[in-house]
Amino acid sequence: MTERNVEAELDGAPRISTGVAGLDAVLDGGLDENRLYLYEGRPGTGKTTIALQFLLEGVRQGERVLYITLSETERELELVATRHGWSLDGVSVFELVPPETTLDPDRELTVFHPAEMELNETTKLILDRVSELNPKRVVVDSLSELRLLAHSPLRYRRQVLALKHFFASRQCTVILLDDLSSQQNDLQLHSISHGVVLLEQLAIDYGGERRRLRVIKMRGIKFRGGYHDFTIETGGVHIFPRLVAAEHHRDFDEEYTPSGNRELDEMLGGGFERGTNALFLGAAGVGKSSLALTYALAAADRGEHSVVYAFDEGSGTLKARARNLGFDLQSRLESGLIRLQQIDPAELSPGEFTANVQKSVEVDGARIIVIDSLNGYMNAMPDERFLILQMHELLSYLGQRGVLTILVLAQHGLMGPLEAPLDLSYLSDAVVMLRYFEMDGTVRRAISVVKKRSGRHEHSVREFSLSDQGIKLGPPTLGFTGVLAGSPHFSVTPL
Repeated sequence: MTERNVEAELDGAPRISTGVAGLDAVLDGGLDENRLYLYEGRPGTGKTTIALQFLLEGVRQGERVLYITLSETERELELVATRHGWSLDGVSVFELVPPETTLDPDRELTVFHPAEMELNETTKLILDRVSELNPKRVVVDSLSELRLLAHSPLRYRRQVLALKHFFASRQCTVILLDDLSSQQNDLQLHSISHGVVLLEQLAIDYGGERRRLRVIKMRGIKFRGGYHDFTIETGGVHIFPRLVAAEHHRDFDEEYTPSGNRELDEMLGGGFERGTNALFLGAAGVGKSSLALTYALAAADRGEHSVVYAFDEGSGTLKARARNLGFDLQSRLESGLIRLQQIDPAELSPGEFTANVQKSVEVDGARIIVIDSLNGYMNAMPDERFLILQMHELLSYLGQRGVLTILVLAQHGLMGPLEAPLDLSYLSDAVVMLRYFEMDGTVRRAISVVKKRSGRHEHSVREFSLSDQGIKLGPPTLGFTGVLAGSPHFSVTPL
């Protein structure tokens, strides 16, 4: 058969689900049938859970499935299933922990090496059980036991190859689990397997552990490379495929998104355009979050859905502040036009957050996304340089979906020179700067649009205030200099 015919055969070959929707998405549809795959990861990374999901998917499809366990007992597997709310009805469990005959004292004295006897016997028991049941899906847990029985890398490789050829002749799809207990860089299984999936568990300095998955190899299958965050929850493994913005473009009307405040819209030359993002930059408490909330409220008045992701404030604090400003936030929350989601950055992975935003846009139809604040989002990232890349991809995705994204970033300090913990101004389509300044013995607030890529805007600095009547903007501060520096003074006599 020519190479072209082989490729055509692979393209038309049926795929089967892994039992995990996120992994199917990473693999562009699932696994090829009648192949041998390797899931590897250290203990605690979720191999048993994801393997059980693969078999339970087979049960849903009416297939015979077999779980061959050399490391866990059947009762332990049943406990795992029960705590996920699953039933193992339809899953045949073949327990080899250890083979009963290896405990026979009559076999202790023999001319054969004990490992040779145990490996041959274990392999024969596996082959006999598969021949008897004739399953469509098989999980072998785990290969570390076979590796120990093989006693040498050569015998281990030959044994795994023999299992591969045997399973191929039985027309079944096999998942091998390996806990990476052997020496590092052992690539024996990688060359034998049709595909390799690596599961990792990472401990960060503070907060819950992070789990991620990477497809190392997959013959004949186009897959999404890189790391993909995942969680283990009641119900199984949930994988969040890495976002690729270019795959999500759609056409939308490039119209203005008004804030509901006439003076603010005038400063912005009509408002922010759909498909753009705006960065609200300023000291803590200066009014960034309140300003961002006005866009969600105005969208609700138009019948549009918005989501506010609150990393720093509790929902109770945000609702109380809205009441003090005269905003009717509660009725919008009850109607579902605004969704307020409080985020704990110590417990949320970046991939899970991105998947949540995607669901808000594609399922709930959100037209405005508020991230309050980027300081909290940054704390969810183990390494700052990845924050910039991930945020760039997320903003590109939201832009291609026609969503207005408002980013809130608190600067260090209150008055005078301020410093941002990171620079995202170059990624932002618009930057609105808010400042405290002192004049006549009182602390006041100023606002200025310092950047807007997509159109005209005012270059003036305006005073603004927060009261029970909402947000009010004053006229441009003509005749003053140094307002944004926090210490204004007259440069000319004001008219």
